[in-house]
Amino acid sequence: MVRRIAPPTGSSGWLQPLDRVAWLMMAVLLVLTGLLLAGGDHASPRVRDFSWDGRQVGAEDRAFLMTFSRPMDRQSVEQNLRIEPPLSGKISWAGRRMAYTLDTPAPYGTEYQVRLQGARDRFNQSTDTNLLQPFESSFKTRDRAFVYLGAEGDEAGRLVLQNLTRDEKTILTPADLGIFDYEPYPEGDRILFSAVDRKHRADDISPFLYTVTTGLLPEAPAPTISQIKAGERVRSDRAPQPAGIVQLVLGDNEYQNLKFDLSPDGQRIAVQRVNRQNPAEFGLWVIEPGEPAKPVPTEPGGDFVIAPDGKTLAMAQGEGMAILSLTPEEDAAEEGKPLDFLPKYGLALSFSKDGAAAAMVRFNRDPQNPTRSLFLVTNQGQEKELLTTDGSIFTAQFDPTNSLLYCLVSTRLPGDIYVEQPYLVAVNLKSGIRTDLLKLPIQRDIQIALAPDGLGLLFDQVVSASDNTEEGIAQGSDGRAIATSRLWFLPLQLDDEGNPQKVAPQPLAVAGLRPRWLP
Repeated sequence: MVRRIAPPTGSSGWLQPLDRVAWLMMAVLLVLTGLLLAGGDHASPRVRDFSWDGRQVGAEDRAFLMTFSRPMDRQSVEQNLRIEPPLSGKISWAGRRMAYTLDTPAPYGTEYQVRLQGARDRFNQSTDTNLLQPFESSFKTRDRAFVYLGAEGDEAGRLVLQNLTRDEKTILTPADLGIFDYEPYPEGDRILFSAVDRKHRADDISPFLYTVTTGLLPEAPAPTISQIKAGERVRSDRAPQPAGIVQLVLGDNEYQNLKFDLSPDGQRIAVQRVNRQNPAEFGLWVIEPGEPAKPVPTEPGGDFVIAPDGKTLAMAQGEGMAILSLTPEEDAAEEGKPLDFLPKYGLALSFSKDGAAAAMVRFNRDPQNPTRSLFLVTNQGQEKELLTTDGSIFTAQFDPTNSLLYCLVSTRLPGDIYVEQPYLVAVNLKSGIRTDLLKLPIQRDIQIALAPDGLGLLFDQVVSASDNTEEGIAQGSDGRAIATSRLWFLPLQLDDEGNPQKVAPQPLAVAGLRPRWLP
């Protein structure tokens, strides 16, 4: 009798039930994979990331990024993108990432809606099932706000924040601090100012440097790829502090503090200081975050302004303008020597936002007819004369697109008594066309401030005290006390050629002087 012996378990010639199930599932998956490959991926494309989603942007934020989950038909995206209110701009692409660069900064105090629907996948345009998932988001611009030195009542002599967007007013500094000068930080969260403590140092007019919080801090957009690659400083998302917190930055135990300037990135402060015991020791100092003030190895000079890179500075020195390094340890220049010297000019008024050009003043020393000329000087060595006057050139500010220069100048009136008539003018830097926007009251203490979005100018109209000994909120350039002052707003509207039109200024219900817009 013959016995049939079963093959051992696990033999390759026999399949167990579990093996049969595994092989069946593999077959099904292979069929499904083949069907997917034949019919394509039917998952709808979507917007994976929008860099300005729910953020608050400023004048320096000129482009947003939109990243898609799949390669898109670019024309369909560009045709279906909607921004309300409209913002003109240009579109560029890098793979699945689209950049929208604004032609001009978005107007402040506005909320914008961004919508995109109906766009198609680049590789699957045969059916409506692969349309982009409808996308909708929003962002807003910073509040339209400015700071001024109060002129009346409880505000007199104190820094005041006027928020036009929220219709709010906040007094920032205490009454016992007498304000000399101030500059906002680039995020608008703080103000750097010089002041004397009238309560504890009544007989001393040497100012300390302080900061005070404004209570504002924008929600910064996500950094762009170019910002990350360039190592640029990106605004943080820290929580804003309450308004009115004052902190000491620099005292005057050994040195008296004079003029100061804050770098555009807020990382450096340049201060002119003189030794109290030895006035011959006079020069420039620099303050960096978390570091004590240290002297800059250079010859003494006059007025100065920090360049947009935050590392160089233009100072009147000798018979010209010296370009100095604030970080000599990082530069190849010999210590104490300027990086460059411009002998033709005696004053630097401002730099363009990109640092490619500067507005400088040349003093024309004709004994019979002394005049002053305003020049545009580029970093490529090009020089262009913009205007000449027999009066003064007080200020010049570049607009956000670096195509217009707004200037406060004056001309001498005929007569035996020397009197200057101030004007507000605009110069088109491309065409050279000069537009006289406004004839201002005859006074030397007018100050102008250009809005960060370029849509308006603030200026003050001061009233001097009738008696030179009379106390006032501040002292004018002629040494007389300022009794009061009013603020005015001039809207800026451009014609088809890009030149501002003449419009009437609007009086503001604000008693103040020396206005500064928050960035």
